[in-house]
Amino acid sequence: MTRTADITRNTKETQIRVALNLDGTGKADLSTGIGFFDHMLDQIARHGLIDLTVHAKGDLHIDGHHTVEDVGITLGQAFAQAVGDKAGVRRFGHAYVPLDEALSRVVIDLSGRPGLEFHVPFKAGMIGGFDTQLAHEFFQGFVNHALCTLHIDNLRGENAHHQCETAFKAFARALRMACELDPRAAGTIPSTKGTL
Repeated sequence: MTRTADITRNTKETQIRVALNLDGTGKADLSTGIGFFDHMLDQIARHGLIDLTVHAKGDLHIDGHHTVEDVGITLGQAFAQAVGDKAGVRRFGHAYVPLDEALSRVVIDLSGRPGLEFHVPFKAGMIGGFDTQLAHEFFQGFVNHALCTLHIDNLRGENAHHQCETAFKAFARALRMACELDPRAAGTIPSTKGTL
């Protein structure tokens, strides 16, 4: 079973292509026009062991909002397609990730229900050319279309770069755990309802 997807999303604001392989090795081919955002997407690929291609052209002359949000939407659509009916997956995932003084916790449930709790009190409004408010928009776009419940908590941190990077790395590790195939549950849906 190949767990891959290739999704294109074109609007008047953005043109985006996302391709992924959930059972990859962490290879990334990223180009969004926002350097720090590319760095965060690279964390998802590397620490989630997801082969990930993201090519985005957006209205950056306005700001990065549409680009970052629409990448989240498209990544969520690609993830939903690749994970399929979720038969045999672990469903739940969690991770704590530190980076120097910063520490973040992420918990995910591939529940079929979109929900986001995002608690990251960023110590700065910008990281390079990346508006820190857009981290929330990215994850909101993802959960709405991946149909998962996601809790992201930055437990401590003084440097906004470190805060954001720990959140993205923890997300990658939790996602990897949740979508891993469980050999003890091969072919079964991890829900008493029989569907997710």
